[in-house]
Amino acid sequence: MDQVSPGEEPRKTELLLGLRSLGLTMRRAQKGRIATRIALTRRHISVESTLYPITIRILQPPIPSVETHNLIMAASLPLSSSSSTTICSSIFNQIPNSIQPFIHPINFSSKSQQHRVCLGLRSGSSCRSTPIRAVISEVPNQNQKYAKIGAGSTGPISSAQLLESVEFAAKTGAEVVMEAVNKPRNISYKGLTDLVTDTDKMSEAAILSVVRKNFPDHLILGEEGGVIGDSSSDYLWCIDPLDGTTNFAHGYPSFAVSVGVLFRGKPAAAAVVEFVGGAMCWNTRTFSAVAGGGAFCNGQKIHVSQTDNVERALLVTGFGYEHDDPWATNMTLFKEFTDISRGVRRLGAAAVDMCHVALGIVEAYWEYRLKPWDMAAGVLIVEEAGGAVSRMDGGKFTVFDRSLLVSNGVLHSKLLERIGPATEELKGKGIDFSLWYKPDDYNTEL
Repeated sequence: MDQVSPGEEPRKTELLLGLRSLGLTMRRAQKGRIATRIALTRRHISVESTLYPITIRILQPPIPSVETHNLIMAASLPLSSSSSTTICSSIFNQIPNSIQPFIHPINFSSKSQQHRVCLGLRSGSSCRSTPIRAVISEVPNQNQKYAKIGAGSTGPISSAQLLESVEFAAKTGAEVVMEAVNKPRNISYKGLTDLVTDTDKMSEAAILSVVRKNFPDHLILGEEGGVIGDSSSDYLWCIDPLDGTTNFAHGYPSFAVSVGVLFRGKPAAAAVVEFVGGAMCWNTRTFSAVAGGGAFCNGQKIHVSQTDNVERALLVTGFGYEHDDPWATNMTLFKEFTDISRGVRRLGAAAVDMCHVALGIVEAYWEYRLKPWDMAAGVLIVEEAGGAVSRMDGGKFTVFDRSLLVSNGVLHSKLLERIGPATEELKGKGIDFSLWYKPDDYNTEL
């Protein structure tokens, strides 16, 4: 960052709190009491607050261990000698404000008038930087261990560590997408209507970097990059770096970054970062789950709806790129369920659709011919939110299957009464619904 020369008028820009390019968060425990305006110069940031003034000085030189996207600063906070104030440490960074930083509460004693904070660390820690991590969900069953996986292994992994790693990987990809969301797209085509953008590739590269750095012996299946790594690993990361690429390309708010991890073929941990809002006001929310630990949205536990009548249900489906018999059958199902429910939506992002079932804002979602990276994260989030998952013929589901029905559980059998026979008719016509793909030598317990 440039030095301000003697006599030079500092360049000042006023920024409203919440602007995505800023990401400075100042809060007090009392709800609603937050800083209202920020003035930024080359050397200082001043915050006008209903609570207290604050000046944040940018440290020079930068700390060597700082990630390139972080700026580390010290904050001098004048405090009243007659009271003790609890605030949250602030992190100034270039990560979108919608991807919330990992913030530790810090208690300031009334004995001191000022307190210097090395931002991003716990109070009292040594002054060094750690990578920014987004909000970490509550994680029950933290003592659960996944087994060691062979020579050169990264060793046993707790469910808490696995979930944290999956969330961090997904949010790393989401940073790339957020950076690009309001910029022109460089679009190419994998098929007549199947798009891929540079952002898909950049997001996947960012996620791969995180996974391979932390788990070099794990197997990875990415939408853009295919299979990478050791197929003898018990762990398989299924990565969709930009689920809903067509929506992204048009600026339509239904797309996400989806990362799911399988352990011996079964979903173990998942994170989906959904983009919401719209042009010039994008935001995100993060869905996450670990096997046996519940499902969460932005750290708050979620549950499927309790609607038990199809006539009161809102449903979601998806259509593949091939306009063949399964596509025609699904069009028929779409029409039938539109007539007997409160409506059927087609949003165009499988991971988002499943997270909406888990959140309880829709009751069910079905689709033919999905891929493992489409489903690995979403199905676990639905199951941990109390929902049901099966193939569209009612059979037991795996992420390598080619049809999927997820629901709030209460309506599952009622939906299968129509979806099941339609799927059996397709099988009778010779449509193959056997396992779509499983990496060679990948060990599963399916």
